[in-house]
Amino acid sequence: MKTIEYITVTLAERPDLTDKIFELHAAGWSKFMLQDEVANQYFGYLPKLFPHLQFLLLDLEENIVACGNAVSFHWDGSIDDLPGGWDDVLRRAVKENEKGIIPNTVSAIAIVVDPSYRGKSISDIMVRKMKELVKNNNFEHMVAPVRPSLKHKYPLIPMEQYAYWKTKDGEPFDPWLRIHWRTGASILSVAHESMMIKGTVSDWEKWMEMAFPDSGQYVIPGALVPILIDSESDFGLYVEPNVWMKHRL
Repeated sequence: MKTIEYITVTLAERPDLTDKIFELHAAGWSKFMLQDEVANQYFGYLPKLFPHLQFLLLDLEENIVACGNAVSFHWDGSIDDLPGGWDDVLRRAVKENEKGIIPNTVSAIAIVVDPSYRGKSISDIMVRKMKELVKNNNFEHMVAPVRPSLKHKYPLIPMEQYAYWKTKDGEPFDPWLRIHWRTGASILSVAHESMMIKGTVSDWEKWMEMAFPDSGQYVIPGALVPILIDSESDFGLYVEPNVWMKHRL
């Protein structure tokens, strides 16, 4: 079998590819996942503040295969000092950078694979490439608020239960948790309020292309837990749990 070769470049090396990262994210997520206020406020800072931690995987013809995003911040190594989750680590990294706080830790923010390259073990390659970046930049720690890839099929199971499910071989049940585990990561804790998405009822109906006729909890495609709809207040809320994992360096 022919081995496919890839090239890794950071935005520090190829700032001209910045727009490609944003295009990949726009195509790679469900519409409602693009409505996070924290992401919309802070994600755009990443190419400017952390260009050395934003990278792309290219094939030999320079087609975009995948992108990886990470931020750096200061962490004392304790569970108590972990950010609240995805939203919080993104906000914390940007604000600490602006204050001149010296970082010692890298947190993964996202890995997005082009749809045409999915099913080719690209995610595993990307995690390993991210760890190389962390090591090459001499950080002490690498963590990730991992979004389990199959949790959306089990939205009623609490994350603290789902995260510890195992296969018959004793590996993590969830494929994305398993990739991190196989590359040297272990679970630290559950980030119960990792990401928060708010909108009016009509916003949610537009994002999901489905009706929400009354107040209550709704299971929606792609969500890890049900969303809460309050018809009287004209408000919908999605609070996503993730799983904090720490990689051995």
